[in-house]
Amino acid sequence: MKTQTVSEYNQVIHLCKELFKKKTKDYGTAWRILRLPSITDQIFIKAQRIRSIQEKGNQKVNDPIVDEFVGIINYCLIALMQISLREEPEMELTFEQLEPIYDQWVNDTRGLLENKNHDYGEAWRDMRVSSMTDIILMKLYRVKQIEDNQGVTLVSEGIEANYQDMINYAVFCLIKLQYHV
Repeated sequence: MKTQTVSEYNQVIHLCKELFKKKTKDYGTAWRILRLPSITDQIFIKAQRIRSIQEKGNQKVNDPIVDEFVGIINYCLIALMQISLREEPEMELTFEQLEPIYDQWVNDTRGLLENKNHDYGEAWRDMRVSSMTDIILMKLYRVKQIEDNQGVTLVSEGIEANYQDMINYAVFCLIKLQYHV
């Protein structure tokens, strides 16, 4: 089962990375201008749209929700890269410069998934996509609170861990929605 999850995870991430690569070539790294709370809000918009469509049972804008989950993954990775690049003054970076940072965060996040999957026995496979959407939104509210507290927490995990959890839940949703096939 573990090998199946890692394989599906890698397939989803490959599709997300290909889109990130194409958008980087189209738009450059315009996202470098964004402060972390702005990136968090971009993720929030995507998660809120998914929940709204799930609750209403239909949608008026034809963009599929799988695209929103892909956006959540890539914006979380953008946030993590932005954290890694906080001392880098250069705004415009090439995909080739970003790729190792993207890959490192993916590898760290996949490692987190493997550890949690071991302990939780792949419980996510029995969860509803709507529940995972709610968890992503909860994590976003946590990140917003941490950001409002200037990154200070008393006992809680930090912003990076919450972004990583959101990536993993979005990947789970995409696996359940057969996006990896």
